[in-house]
Amino acid sequence: MYSVVGVRFKKAGKVYYFDPLDLPVEKEQCVIVETARGIEYGHVVIGKKEVQECDVVLPLKKVIRIAGDNDAKVVDENKLAAKDAFTTCLNKIRDHGLKMKLVDVEFTFDRNKIIFYFTAEGRVDFRELVKDLAGIFRTRIELRQIGVRDEAKMLGGLGPCGRVLCCSSWLGDFEPVSIKMAKDQSLSLNPTKISGLCGRLMCCLKFEHDNYESSKEELPSVGKLVVTSLGDGKVVGVNADKRTVHVQLFEIGKVKELPLDDVVIK
Repeated sequence: MYSVVGVRFKKAGKVYYFDPLDLPVEKEQCVIVETARGIEYGHVVIGKKEVQECDVVLPLKKVIRIAGDNDAKVVDENKLAAKDAFTTCLNKIRDHGLKMKLVDVEFTFDRNKIIFYFTAEGRVDFRELVKDLAGIFRTRIELRQIGVRDEAKMLGGLGPCGRVLCCSSWLGDFEPVSIKMAKDQSLSLNPTKISGLCGRLMCCLKFEHDNYESSKEELPSVGKLVVTSLGDGKVVGVNADKRTVHVQLFEIGKVKELPLDDVVIK
């Protein structure tokens, strides 16, 4: 067993486990930790707990210290510096005529590295761009190509539902989404209706799918003959969300939406 705390570096980013050592680290505190890319500032979202070896990536990185006010100021300064770096990089991209879209810029806490996130349709030869940026900032430069889903997560926005994007507000990681999930939820297969701002299938199709799957196990299949309080009929549709069944009643020749409790399979 390993004693760990869960740390998140971005609002809706992944949670990583770190060894708190003997520090009195508690949930909602900010900490300075050692990561693969350098020293970073993170927010504790999971307090101290014991986990199995299979749940951690060894060797387990350490919590260096609990962050203070001065550390928070450094983070704010890095964010301001990142805005200036964004403008500088944008100008250099134009100078080199590269077909890439700069999305975000991020400084590591110790400014040991600057990461430039971009999207592009294909591979981009940015070697000369890296040389220019390294000459300007005098530190390690990393250009990281990301996908359209990651771009939406970083930039944020409002989804078709009118709410803030799940990926930028709370969804820690992306999971595969398939068109079958939309079919199982009886949604229109019109791409404009089931796609998010990123142009890919909406993430909510995935995390709502399990609920639909469990509900459908209890609901009768379309075509089944059933008995209801209004008489015998045939199932012509189901609504897994409302847990209701659309039944074509033989006696009155109409389709009625009935609660699951009022439907018994013959």
